[in-house]
Amino acid sequence: MRSDSVKKGVQQAPHRSLFNALGFTKEELERPLIGIVSSQNEIVPGHMNLDKIVEAVKMGVAMAGGTPIVFPAIAVCDGIAMGHMGMKYSLVTRELIADSTEAMAMAHAFDGLVMVPNCDKNVPGLLMAAARINVPAIFVSGGPMLAGKMGQKKTCISDMFEAVGAYNAGKMSMEEVVEYENKACPTCGSCSGMYTANSMNCLTEALGMGLKGNGTIPAVYSERIRIAKHAGMKIMELVEKDIKPRDIMTKEAFFNALTIDMALGCSTNSMLHLPAIAHEAGIDLNLDIANEISAKTPNLCHLAPAGSTFIEDLDEAGGVYAVMNELNKKGLLTTDLVTCTGKTVAENIQGCINKNHEIIRPIESPYSRTGGIAVLKGNLAPDTCVVKRSAVAPEMLVHEGPARVFDCEEDAIEAINTGKIVEGDVVVIRYEGPKGGPGMREMLNPTSAIMGRGLGSSVALITDGRFSGATRGASIGHVSPEAAVGGNIALVEEGDIIKINIDENTIDFIVSDEELEKRRASWKPRQPKITTGYLARYAALVTSGNRGAVLEVK
Repeated sequence: MRSDSVKKGVQQAPHRSLFNALGFTKEELERPLIGIVSSQNEIVPGHMNLDKIVEAVKMGVAMAGGTPIVFPAIAVCDGIAMGHMGMKYSLVTRELIADSTEAMAMAHAFDGLVMVPNCDKNVPGLLMAAARINVPAIFVSGGPMLAGKMGQKKTCISDMFEAVGAYNAGKMSMEEVVEYENKACPTCGSCSGMYTANSMNCLTEALGMGLKGNGTIPAVYSERIRIAKHAGMKIMELVEKDIKPRDIMTKEAFFNALTIDMALGCSTNSMLHLPAIAHEAGIDLNLDIANEISAKTPNLCHLAPAGSTFIEDLDEAGGVYAVMNELNKKGLLTTDLVTCTGKTVAENIQGCINKNHEIIRPIESPYSRTGGIAVLKGNLAPDTCVVKRSAVAPEMLVHEGPARVFDCEEDAIEAINTGKIVEGDVVVIRYEGPKGGPGMREMLNPTSAIMGRGLGSSVALITDGRFSGATRGASIGHVSPEAAVGGNIALVEEGDIIKINIDENTIDFIVSDEELEKRRASWKPRQPKITTGYLARYAALVTSGNRGAVLEVK
């Protein structure tokens, strides 16, 4: 066992004395040591219940003959961090989570790991750590929040943000805003739509790193406790069989995940996280492959924010495995891959039927013949940029309009809220990328303000930053190269005509090559916004959005 290096032999007598100080018995030290990475805290609604999940995992590990040992991981609530300095610290925690988990796992020689995340950066951060450390590992999340209720209508956090935009536009009273405020988030759990947290928890199932239901069983259901116990038991089987994350997270598994991503209509943030996780597994996941997969993958689900159904509805319809079974009817998945269940994908999804054809469309009658996410290219984004196609109004799939240019999110919000953005405009927010932000802020506030003012079917928004999974509309993010490194988005001027064609995966601004070179010659790099602390170090090492915003030592 890996843990023998800290507990067996005379040289390890000092180590054993420290285990004695922790209260471990001789019998416990004779068993495999299983690290349980707990992301529990009292500031993230999706993490407030993780203490109960962790206790269930511990019981499962002990029942199956292991010794469970808990250590922590940090977590940021993207909703609470939204719209202020705090959002610069959201994406960057992904690397801290991966790095600190690597440090703890390697320093203490665990034989296996059970990862217990839930919200936006913890899931990809811990998947990155699992791929990097490569000891047997399994994931069990805290589960999604139930949707709120406004009368007979279900509601959620994206409605809450849009309510603010409607209030600022004079379309909603403060009393209505307060009612949303009190009803949008009724339980613990990751926010109730197909936002980033739930996207990544569902894709953990798709990758083969989480048990059936990991992405969809609501946080408040007792079934969530049972799946946690089973995850604790299953890690012991993975340790015994020496099935490691890189045995599971192969290139074919990532292609499966991208396929399921397209069918589910996941958050655009998955286009940051999947390449970053693949990078840790030694796999180059070029985003060009996303459009190839999207071209042959039908979009089967329109969960919030694309539609009015929620993760709880997906769970009742059969969950991720039912979606996979639909996709497999046309041979769109590689099904002979090993997973954390110890079985293949084919064995896992056998008999997992679609129980509600309104929630999961049959593959013969999808919402669209192509996937929920599109990767665009053109002279505005020579590398790539990303849009959640399934959440774009049909009339905005092709759009042409004048650029309204802002060098930070705050200036754009002020212009939207004061009525300076009108039908047909293309809002450009730049210097908000991984380096320029730094930290690549999510921009749910400006997109929600556009929707709240009733401009969702006439105004597009483009940025080198990123969007919340709760964003809907023609919101195009991750423009690469970003403005801070001299990408063409830095050269866009007020009034330039921008042409967007999501159907053809193109995005361009109409200027001549000669004019573009003239602008490039006069462009000067901006002084860094932050010069001290973690964000300064992050900005120095981070790559572009099209590469997953991973850190690289120069």
